[in-house]
Amino acid sequence: MSKIKLVVFDMDGTLINDRTIFVFAEKKGFLDDLKKLIYNNEIEFYKKSKEIAKSLKGMKSNELIKIFREIRLHENVEKVVKELKKRNIKTAIITDSYQFVADDLKKRLGIDYAFANNLIIHDDIVTGELEINNKELIEDEVNKNNIYSVCKSCILEKLCKINNIKINETMAIGDGKVDICMLKKAGIGIAFNAPEEVKKHADICTNNMLEILKYI
Repeated sequence: MSKIKLVVFDMDGTLINDRTIFVFAEKKGFLDDLKKLIYNNEIEFYKKSKEIAKSLKGMKSNELIKIFREIRLHENVEKVVKELKKRNIKTAIITDSYQFVADDLKKRLGIDYAFANNLIIHDDIVTGELEINNKELIEDEVNKNNIYSVCKSCILEKLCKINNIKINETMAIGDGKVDICMLKKAGIGIAFNAPEEVKKHADICTNNMLEILKYI
């Protein structure tokens, strides 16, 4: 029997081979404005998320889903998820992207859970409003990992509680700063295709998705 009972994945750059909002921006013509906002270090991370959502105002959600589905999965993602399901290991997507696209990928891959920010949509039209997932934001220098729109370690703990799983029976896989908290919290933290800043907080570093099956 596997020692790992829950595997949580970041989405952008981990399950899929691009950043959702960058692909939206390129297709919809606001890439320059997005880059200015993303690289503005004077704005808190979660506030950036809210500002970015405004760029999507008036767009049709079904068109955005079509664009999203054009983003390639990383190699062997489907094979890995299929193997995890075969071994009765729970799976989840935890992303600071949007719930409607995370749910779409969850359904396509057969993943158990998806957690993200709620981009408000009325009658298929994006309003530009964003309901952030992280309800307990802490803005200070000590709790740097709880300044994002999604607190991934908090969701990891929540999933453990729901499924009666111990934290040391979990694996987290991600590639960005926002993933560091869950990589540190999980029983096994895997930096996938990640920069050095993320790698130093992981137990394992790899660029091959199949590698994670060695540690299950």
